[in-house]
Amino acid sequence: MAGGASVLEDGSNLSRIDRQLHKLESYMALISGLAIFSLMILAVVSVGGRNLMNAPLPGYVDWIEQVMPLIAFMGVAYTQRSGGHIRMDILVGKLRGRALWGAEFITTLAMLILILLLVWGTYSHFLRAFDFSAPYWSRDSSIDISIPLWPAKLLAPIAFSVLGLRLALQLWGYGRAFVLGLVEPVAVPLVLSAAAQAAEEAEHVAGLEEEEPR
Repeated sequence: MAGGASVLEDGSNLSRIDRQLHKLESYMALISGLAIFSLMILAVVSVGGRNLMNAPLPGYVDWIEQVMPLIAFMGVAYTQRSGGHIRMDILVGKLRGRALWGAEFITTLAMLILILLLVWGTYSHFLRAFDFSAPYWSRDSSIDISIPLWPAKLLAPIAFSVLGLRLALQLWGYGRAFVLGLVEPVAVPLVLSAAAQAAEEAEHVAGLEEEEPR
């Protein structure tokens, strides 16, 4: 998006569901961040072992393959909720009122259809790798140290399913805003202008300075 975004809250059922889903999205984003940190640790161990003992971490590339889905997919719903995904705001940014909510509804519906197709496709890909009768329940494994690949393949449909829930919730929010003619609906990202975003960041920094011990 062109600028920052905020999500308003109130006591409605829509907002309560939004907050509950956001907790799940926050935990998933935390897991994604920890996965990034784990890759840093793996790199240090592998490079350090190679330089100090001529013994790099076995299966380093295999472990990267396992962790990459955590980094790539687990934070997508969190980013969608906060309005952080890149998009073109040249047209949408000029719309106001029902025209804006209608355009947002249509584009969100298109994204939801695409995500549902991705859930179906990625889950089918997972099923091709999963087998209860096989060792470690896996029909395929990594090349170097034979790590089962089905856990990594399962992460994609899980993450896309949560994103699908977020998109469905935003459809509810945009549809409600369109029908009721709301100015600032809840549970959807509201784009902030550059001036409003700068003022919000300045207020946040000022709050941090006030909390510092004298």
